[in-house]
Amino acid sequence: MDAELYRRADRQVVWAMTNPNTNALTYNMYVTQICTMAVLNYSTVGGVVTPVDTAAQAMIPSMLNYAELRIQRDLDLLNSVVVNMTYNLTAGTNTLAVSVNDLQTIQTVSYTSGTSNVPLLPTSKEIIQNTYNDSSYTGPPLWLAVYGGDQATGGNTSANLLFGPYPDQNYALTITGTQNLQSLYATAGTNGAGTTYISTNYPDLLINASMVYIAQFQRNFLPTSNDPEMPGSYETQYQTLLASAKELENRKKFRDAAWSSQSQSPVATPSR
Repeated sequence: MDAELYRRADRQVVWAMTNPNTNALTYNMYVTQICTMAVLNYSTVGGVVTPVDTAAQAMIPSMLNYAELRIQRDLDLLNSVVVNMTYNLTAGTNTLAVSVNDLQTIQTVSYTSGTSNVPLLPTSKEIIQNTYNDSSYTGPPLWLAVYGGDQATGGNTSANLLFGPYPDQNYALTITGTQNLQSLYATAGTNGAGTTYISTNYPDLLINASMVYIAQFQRNFLPTSNDPEMPGSYETQYQTLLASAKELENRKKFRDAAWSSQSQSPVATPSR
């Protein structure tokens, strides 16, 4: 790129979309589509679309759990990554309990020292236990390891991190990791007009994953069922959509071809 093009690039206006360029699914639209495709009657009660069948009503939270959690696990969504700055290491204590409601996975941990943010290196708990097993030796933390869930609730409350060496003072931590995104079901109370990241950006995956679940509700999963191909067809379509969605998420993270954000071209030569 020559100097003139660089100068032109400097003068470009940065803009952002105030509305997504997708046909986002609201809760009402989602229920309407599911009921239509599954041939279920539905009505609007208090502004919220709901199936007439009481069993179908009761399964909506589980159906969304199945679809949304599956999509999040399959895609490892970039937008599920958050930064948490509410945790602190206490002097003389080499463990830290992190709420399972805050983070599903932990990616990085760093501490503040003056104006610097110092990253810690992940290792095994055995390394820390063998190298820094003496609480009389303290210093700025260098290593961290995942240690397991809390015993009292079987890991339902918190996950523990182990640090080495024992911290010589209190340290404010910055932790990045993933969390479960808000469910579309949580937006039903807003007259069914709410949307979520998944229902906005991956509505096609959401519908197909939900239809795999509802096919089991309708008992279409045995050779003797009315339509034994129904769950398989939606699963096949889900897998087809998932392949391109995975590439998109990798592009967002600069993990595509040659660690770039560009999709691979089958005709580009030489290879990158």
